[in-house]
Amino acid sequence: MTDNDELVPVGKITGTHGIKGLLKVYSYSGNIESLQSAETAFLKGKDGLLREYTVKSVSAHGGGFILGLDDFSDINQVMSMAGSELCLKRSQLPVPDKDEYYWSDLIGLTVHTDQGVELGTLVDIFETGSSDIYVVRGGSKEYLIPAIADVIAHVDITGKKMIITPLDGLLDL
Repeated sequence: MTDNDELVPVGKITGTHGIKGLLKVYSYSGNIESLQSAETAFLKGKDGLLREYTVKSVSAHGGGFILGLDDFSDINQVMSMAGSELCLKRSQLPVPDKDEYYWSDLIGLTVHTDQGVELGTLVDIFETGSSDIYVVRGGSKEYLIPAIADVIAHVDITGKKMIITPLDGLLDL
């Protein structure tokens, strides 16, 4: 698989919508354009298996999306898809702007302070409305790092490293 074929998680199937085989999707980015332009999408099931489907329809709905896949027209056909991760090929996604990153590229980075102290590994990201929060775990400690320019000093995806400038008291929580 080339880098352009690499699969990038873009959302999670949270349940069904209606009785006609539609799926509710929690989007990791809120970007509907990539999904609307995709001819195919991949679902990684709870069993770890990856399956490719043809995208029939995508529409915005309540902060997420409603996804229709070809060959599914009944709720009973898609109920087992709840909990699956929705992935697209990297080639189907827009190139991120400078200082923008896909969540899947950030998860796993080692996070250091600008003083050289290793805090741990970025293990999760969640949205708060104003900015994302990076969850960094090191040993028995967990840090919640706001993804804002004042804090995130440098991101090196290829070097798998992030440098932060902690705000006063940020690491004391």
